[in-house]
Amino acid sequence: MSEKSNKGLSSAEISNFCGQVALILEAGLPLYDGMETLAGADRNSENADMYRSASKGVTEKGSLYDALKEDSRWPDYLVEMVGIGERSGQLDKVMRGLEAYYAREDRIRSSMVSAVTYPLVLGIMLVLIVLILLWRVLPVFRRVLGSMGVTMTESGSSMMRLGTALGWIIMAVVGVAVLVVVAAAVLMRTRHRDRVFALVYRLVPPMQRLNRKLSASRVAGVLSMMLSGGFPMDEALEMTSRVLSDKDAADKVGAIRSGLEAGKSFSDAVEETQLFDELHNRMVTMGSATGREDQVLGKLAGLYEEQVEEDISRLVSIVEPTLVVLLSVVIGAVLLAVMLPMAGILSSL
Repeated sequence: MSEKSNKGLSSAEISNFCGQVALILEAGLPLYDGMETLAGADRNSENADMYRSASKGVTEKGSLYDALKEDSRWPDYLVEMVGIGERSGQLDKVMRGLEAYYAREDRIRSSMVSAVTYPLVLGIMLVLIVLILLWRVLPVFRRVLGSMGVTMTESGSSMMRLGTALGWIIMAVVGVAVLVVVAAAVLMRTRHRDRVFALVYRLVPPMQRLNRKLSASRVAGVLSMMLSGGFPMDEALEMTSRVLSDKDAADKVGAIRSGLEAGKSFSDAVEETQLFDELHNRMVTMGSATGREDQVLGKLAGLYEEQVEEDISRLVSIVEPTLVVLLSVVIGAVLLAVMLPMAGILSSL
């Protein structure tokens, strides 16, 4: 196998790929023929080798899951969902769902980039300005005063030390924040995007609720797909835990399996994990009572996806103004940090 790069496809490109595969399956074409056509159509793209490798893998192995699994540039979630789609006989539906999932992820990424770019540029400019002031300007003032034979008072020296220290601290904090944002942006363009999103969801309080709903949507969607494909509940739960990047959600799925092994009903086991809201737990109970768990879970997956879309829109709408306000406060603190040494110098004259 040829050497692999680590770049991979963007969310928009993955969404387009999933949509094309779904179209091939819906048209009733053999997958290996469709993949060969797809690889030929994208032979001039930057990631043409990924398509060629996938096409070759499908031809040789007869499985899209096995073909994608051989290339580490494909996201883990995509690969595992393709495997579930093949095992459940619903690969076309899975690919349509993945098309919508990665299209939504691309919209989220674009919105977040737009909201963060302006404050990020201001932060970089702020770091550069403070660095010049502390590293070049203030030492020049000290040398000029020394050449003039002016000695600073004790209060002036204290103000200069305080302002200089404050300036360096603020610059370091802003610099680290800028580096973290840039590193996260770079990682989101790799196959580790799911882990980056999971980490962000875990660290940022408003995103924790969003992550819980997203995990609930994934669990409900995969379980619905597996159950409607005729898989037993235990196997469906096992497959579901494999596609979850959120450890808490995977633990909850494991707790559901443990509850079933202990003789509890599916609805009771789900309710104990608090994976779904109370109202939705009642829906699961009704679905279990009527033997339509797959339909109810499919409905819940759609409901949680809609809630995630709405929450993300609201969150993005307040990110930029909030960051601008915070950065304005930081700029004010930096100006104060610079003015304190200046005041110390002036008080010595």
